Amino acid sequence: MKVKIYSTYEALSEKVAEQVIQLMAASDKPLLCPASGDTPAGLYKVLAERYRQQPGNIACWRYVGLDEWVGLNGTDQGSCRYSIDKTLFQPLQVSEENICFFDGRSADLPQECEVAERFIKAQGGIDVAILGLGMNGHIAMNEPGSAIDGRTQVVALHPVTKQVGQKYFQQHLELEEGITLGMGTLLESRHIILMVSGKHKACIVRKLLEGPVTSEVPGSLLRQHPAVTIFLDEDAASGLQQR
Repeated sequence: MKVKIYSTYEALSEKVAEQVIQLMAASDKPLLCPASGDTPAGLYKVLAERYRQQPGNIACWRYVGLDEWVGLNGTDQGSCRYSIDKTLFQPLQVSEENICFFDGRSADLPQECEVAERFIKAQGGIDVAILGLGMNGHIAMNEPGSAIDGRTQVVALHPVTKQVGQKYFQQHLELEEGITLGMGTLLESRHIILMVSGKHKACIVRKLLEGPVTSEVPGSLLRQHPAVTIFLDEDAASGLQQR
């Protein structure tokens, strides 16, 4: 595990972009698993700028969705797919045939899970998973108590996730379940990048890095992976005792 700390969010985003491009270039069938949310948005902005300057290998990347709110899909403002469409897929002009993403409105959610697992296998595995960290330590929608070997599944949302998730919507929305790649699926990725920014994440970052490895803080399970890099800005790292 590597931990890298940068003075600003902008510097962090630039460095993550450099590493993602380098790692994806090493694959013949590059598959990226991108997280939605506020923290990766800066990374996607940098990737879009690099794509405009020189499309190169970025143009041939494929993508698998990380998670989605049950009951929502890309047509719904505030959904994970809607966010990634705006920040990543549209700026990079990604063809729909290169994307596998959950439809949270589907009447057959178990089938959505199976499709994602099959897509990952058909591409030879995830090359790079870009992850964020929830206030309760969740990874994707793998909530506290998630099994380290869990596969892609529908999950009940933790109260903290339900509360924090409201920021993505203009009006209050009842959020009860999510569909997510499991911890076991994510830990099979060749490389994992965890991005965390902001002082409000300092406490959970300390638990992740300096507390025990436990399913009660799912992010700590990433410490079991042989090729994980954790990128922090100074605010997110401010609670660490060991630097």
